[in-house]
Amino acid sequence: MVDRPRRASGGQLVYAELRRQILDLELKPGQRLYEPDLASRMQVSRTPLREALRLLLAEDLLDQLPTGGMVVRQLSAREIEELYSVRGALEGLMAAEAATRLDDVGAATLRRLVDRNEKLVDLPTDAMNAGHDFHLAIAEIAGHEWASRLHSQVDGQMARYRAFTNQSQERRTAALREHQDILDALVARDPARAHAVAQAHVLAARDTALKAISDRLEQSG
Repeated sequence: MVDRPRRASGGQLVYAELRRQILDLELKPGQRLYEPDLASRMQVSRTPLREALRLLLAEDLLDQLPTGGMVVRQLSAREIEELYSVRGALEGLMAAEAATRLDDVGAATLRRLVDRNEKLVDLPTDAMNAGHDFHLAIAEIAGHEWASRLHSQVDGQMARYRAFTNQSQERRTAALREHQDILDALVARDPARAHAVAQAHVLAARDTALKAISDRLEQSG
């Protein structure tokens, strides 16, 4: 008997689209969600919509109001501190693991990704995506199952903040140099240095995100 691929439920499809809108800031932090409006706009019934909202609430992308309604979770300096600190520890661990496992094929892959990052460094979104692909490739080379699971979970939460770290040309150029430093440490098969530079890279992005959020909150206040 041939196994057929399972189709995503209506609720999962609605969840995926609402999640994208939250992470891309199309649904604004603090925005209240009204089920009738969402159901009408997305042309779905209340049942899959409520399933999607429950999933987003469990993922901490929505907050429950005392009245029972839901709002998009606010951007938070504290959340940035926590997420980037955890991400930095995981990136350091995986870079160290990757340095011990890297082969010539993996090294060539990482060089291509850094070269792509360099070509796109003047373009905020493209540079951000190129850098993200570089980190995902390191995670794959590291082959650390639990670190990868936790990294994926944290990475999803960080998507709302990632764009804030890439707005200035100065930071994009600095991030490219940091990616090159990580690559050099990996190619040298130096786990200690790979750990240090990968973690420092994430913490530098954290500092940029904190400043951007602080400026945003001041302007909105």
